[in-house]
Amino acid sequence: QVQFVESGGGLVQAGGSLRLSCAASGSTFSIYGFGWYRQAPGKQREWVAGISSGARTNYADSVKGRFTISRDNAKNTVYLQMNSLKPEDAAKYYCNFSPLIGDEYWGQGTQVTVSS
Repeated sequence: QVQFVESGGGLVQAGGSLRLSCAASGSTFSIYGFGWYRQAPGKQREWVAGISSGARTNYADSVKGRFTISRDNAKNTVYLQMNSLKPEDAAKYYCNFSPLIGDEYWGQGTQVTVSS
């Protein structure tokens, strides 16, 4: 059973940066694509960025040019570097497979708060 454990969230001023990490259990990490997702209070969870097994990346328009997703297969870890943060980026951030393969893999997420 794959488990995702997100970390790295916190409180940052607008314009600041954070780096999120997602540690994944399992021995087949390298064959999957992964994504970062976020959910703000009162809103639906949305996809933010994805990285394929071949390290091809894509981003939601709202974060393009500011966020960078990467992966380290040796560490079973996916990262999200977030720069030039805006108040509207505040949310709980989750990692999961991308594309999603089920609802049972959501972790606890990590909270990102951006002060204006």
